[in-house]
Amino acid sequence: MQLSKQVIYQIYPKSFYDSNGDGVGDLRGIIAKLPYLTQLNIDMIWFNPFYVSPQNDNGYDIQDYYQIDPLFGTMADFEELVQKLKDAGIGVMLDMVFNHTSTAHEWFQKALAGDPEYQKYYYLRPAKADGSLPTNWESKFGGSAWAPFGDTDQYYLHLYDPTQADLDWHNPAVRQACADVINFWQAKGVQGFRFDVINVIGKDQKLVDAPPGTQSKLLYTDRPIVHDYLKELSSASFGKHKHDVTVGELSSATLANSVAYSRPDDHELSMVFNFHHLKTDYDHGQKWTDRPFDFQALKTIINDWAIGMDAGGGWQALFWNNHDQPRAVDRFGDVTHYREKSAEMLATTIHLLRGTPFIYMGEEIGMTNPKYHQIEDYVDVESLNAYHKLLKDGHPERAAFHLVHVKSRDNARTPMQWTAEPLTAGFTTGTPWLKPTNQDAVNVANELAHGEIFNYYQRLITLRKRYDVVSDGDYEPLLVDHPQVLAYIRKYQQQKLVVLNNFYGRKTTVTLPDEFVNARVLISNYQHVVAGKSVILRPYQSVALLRD
Repeated sequence: MQLSKQVIYQIYPKSFYDSNGDGVGDLRGIIAKLPYLTQLNIDMIWFNPFYVSPQNDNGYDIQDYYQIDPLFGTMADFEELVQKLKDAGIGVMLDMVFNHTSTAHEWFQKALAGDPEYQKYYYLRPAKADGSLPTNWESKFGGSAWAPFGDTDQYYLHLYDPTQADLDWHNPAVRQACADVINFWQAKGVQGFRFDVINVIGKDQKLVDAPPGTQSKLLYTDRPIVHDYLKELSSASFGKHKHDVTVGELSSATLANSVAYSRPDDHELSMVFNFHHLKTDYDHGQKWTDRPFDFQALKTIINDWAIGMDAGGGWQALFWNNHDQPRAVDRFGDVTHYREKSAEMLATTIHLLRGTPFIYMGEEIGMTNPKYHQIEDYVDVESLNAYHKLLKDGHPERAAFHLVHVKSRDNARTPMQWTAEPLTAGFTTGTPWLKPTNQDAVNVANELAHGEIFNYYQRLITLRKRYDVVSDGDYEPLLVDHPQVLAYIRKYQQQKLVVLNNFYGRKTTVTLPDEFVNARVLISNYQHVVAGKSVILRPYQSVALLRD
C-alpha cells in the first residue's frame, strides 16, 4: 500500500498490556491484544524501544541493539509477534536510537577501559585551559552536556541524560555499525524504522561554545552533514528495500530541511515529525510553563508546514500525541465538558491533512492525562530533573508540581486502560509501573461497548484508504483569520474536500465557498449537519464536505 494511504499506530510497550503480572507491559501482552489492533484497521505499528537497557530513559538508553530486554520478553516472542502482525496485514516499525548509546553499552565500556578504537565512537574532549568544561553546551534534560569520562582528564558529550553518551558520526565505523543494526532487524521481518532525534547527529568535529545569549542547540541541529549521513545510511540499509517506511524525529527542524529529509528523490527518509505545533502552549518557548495554546500560531504552523511540504515534495508524519507529549485532548480540547468531541475534532484535523497520520495508543479511546497529586507518582527522569530545577529557580513546591503535572512525559506513558478495574485498569494482575487514574470513566471495554471515539477513528482511517483526495490531494488553507476555526481545502483531480474544525467550546457560523454549498457531508462528529451557504459548527465540531 502506498505511504499516503497508510495509518500508523504507536505502542509504548511498557504500558500497553502486561501478560505476566510484573506490572510492565511486554511483547506477549501485545500479541494478546492483536484482535483489538486489527479492529482499528491500522497498517503498521511503531514500537518504542524494547532492547536491553538500564531503563534510565525508559529504553532510549540502549545497552544492546541486538537483544530483547528480558523485561519485555524474548527474541522468540518478537518473531512470533512479527509473524502474527504480518498475517494480519500489519507491518512493524522499530525505534532506532543512533544519536547516543547507554554508557552501559559494550562500546562505551570498551572506551572506558582504554580501547582507542572505541574511544573514537564518542565525543571525548579535554577541559579547557582554565579547567572549565569543553563547551558551555546544556543538556536537554538539564545541566551541562558534559560528564567526566571515567578517571581520565577527559569528558564525554551527552545531549540527554548522563547515561546516554553521544555517538560520533564522523567515525565511519559508527555509521557502519548503525547500518548493521538496521540490516539485522530487517532480516527479522521489520519494514519500518523511526529514527530518534536524528537531526542532531551532525555535530562539527571541532566543538565550540555557544555565543552569549544563544542556545547551544543551534550548533548541532540540522547541520548540512546530516543529509549526507542519511543518504549513506539509506544506501547501506533500508534504501535497498523499496517498500520500507522510515520516519525521522526532528528536534527544532526547519521547514526547508524537513522537505530535504523527506523528498523521495533525495533518498533520505520517507517522512518526518516536527514538533512546532506542540509548542504553541509554551510561554516564550519554554516547556515548563502553563498557558493556553495560541490558536492563531497553531493555525499558522499547520498551514505553513502543509503548504511548504506540499510545494517542496516532502512528506509529513501527522500527529498530536506520542510518548513524549502530554495528551493533546488536555492541551487543545476540553476534557471536562467535551472529551469525546474534542478528541474527534483533533483526530479529524490531522487525519484529513496531507501526510501520514500516527495514532498514539489510547487516543482512539480518548485517554487523558493522569490526575496525580504528588511528585512521587512520576518516574520520568526529565520530569524529575525539571521539578528540582523549578524549585531551585524559586518556584514554590505547589507551582513546580503543577508545571510538571501539565507537561510531564509521564502523562502519555500511563498504562493503556483496558477495563474499569480499580488500581490496574485491566493492564496487569500486579502493580502497574505507573498509576492509571481515571479508568472508571475511560477504558477500552466501555469505549467498544458504548463509546463513539474508536468508531470515529475507524471511519477516518477508512476515508484515507478510500478517497484519493484525502490521501493525495493538494492543500489550500481556508479562513486563516477565523478566531476559532481551522479550515482547509484538499483537491485531487475533480474531487474537492473542505474540512472545518472548531477548536472551541462555543458555536460559530462559517460561510462556505460557493463550490461547497449543498456539498455532501463526508464525515462529522455531530449528526444532522446542514451545509447550505453556511454551516453552524457546534462545540468542538468537525465537518468535512465533499464535492465530486
